[in-house]
Order: sequence, then C-alpha cells, then structure tokens
Amino acid sequence: MKEIKENLQYIMEKHGDIYAAYEQYGRLVHTDGGPLDEKTRWLIKVAISSASEYQFALRTHINKALAAGCTREEIEHAILMIAPTTGFPRMMEGIMILRELLGD
Repeated sequence: MKEIKENLQYIMEKHGDIYAAYEQYGRLVHTDGGPLDEKTRWLIKVAISSASEYQFALRTHINKALAAGCTREEIEHAILMIAPTTGFPRMMEGIMILRELLGD
C-alpha cells in the first residue's frame, strides 16, 4: 500500500493539473451525478472496488462508507452481492478486508 501512496504523490507533483481535473471529475460524479443518497453511493463504490479486487480503493471506500453512516451490515451486504456476478473468491476477499478493517 505504501507504493500506491508514493505513486499518487508522484502523480500529484508531476502531473498536478491532470490529477486536479481527475479529482474534480470524481467529486462531480459522486455528488452531482444523480439522485442517489450518500450512503448508497458509498455502498456502490464498496461493491465496485471489491468486485475489481482493488484493495486500496476497497479500504478507502469502506472507511468513507462508515463515515457516511453505513453500518457494517450494509457494507457486508454490498460485498456479498458481488458473488453471483464476479465470483465467490472476490466476495471472500472483500469480506476479509472488511473484517480486517473492523478488527475481527
């Protein structure tokens, strides 16, 4: 995970305008992109990052979902829902990360 943070710092320093535009785009899609409420948006992001097996994003999205008021049960349900579409092992990995973050 350290490498991801270091690489992000590199991109921000070397390609600041591009990163700023990317961040702005992400903010607009998340907040102004449609009628979904905050909790639902974070649960969708949890499911997508879990299905994509992108652990750094999944950890980030779980923490943001919790901060937005999502319960552990809601987050776990979002992760469980990926199994029929993307596979049981991806769902298991997502549950393992959730449990790790919550100290299980």
